[in-house]
Amino acid sequence: MADLLAALGADLDDEGVRDTPRRVASAYAELLTAPPVNLTTFPNDEGYDELVVARAIPFHSLCQHHLLPFVGTAHVGYLPGDRILGLSKLAWVVEKFARGLQVQERLTQQVANWLQDQLAPKGVGVVIEAEHLCMSLRGVQASGARTITSAVHGLLRDDGRSRAEFFALAGVHR
Repeated sequence: MADLLAALGADLDDEGVRDTPRRVASAYAELLTAPPVNLTTFPNDEGYDELVVARAIPFHSLCQHHLLPFVGTAHVGYLPGDRILGLSKLAWVVEKFARGLQVQERLTQQVANWLQDQLAPKGVGVVIEAEHLCMSLRGVQASGARTITSAVHGLLRDDGRSRAEFFALAGVHR
């Protein structure tokens, strides 16, 4: 970071810049480290068999290509099988995978795959909407443009009515 600042013409002896390399390293460590959480599942003793959807889960991540943030919301749902997940844990799954150098497509798939693998539900759906600062602040400078990605498994992929219901509950019109 000190080399980058020097290359940009910053005076590394300036009191306001002197500790910047440490602060930047600390900031990136914070942005790239997910807090630990135990993402345990529970038996679906009630036999609940309708969609569970958490909408507008806020997240931020770092673009692996430019180290600039992308910020948005995730809509995550599943059709329970034999196991369920505590509702707050849906947000933790997003956080778990968002905290790393990422691309939105992979983030979307990782969340969906984790839910599929850990819960073995009848279906999983994930929609992520985000603004990428690497696109807003540089290059094309398309401020406000949002990218939408989705991943669906099981009945949410194969059954048209279940798929449509998930996207409607997630607030995505396809």
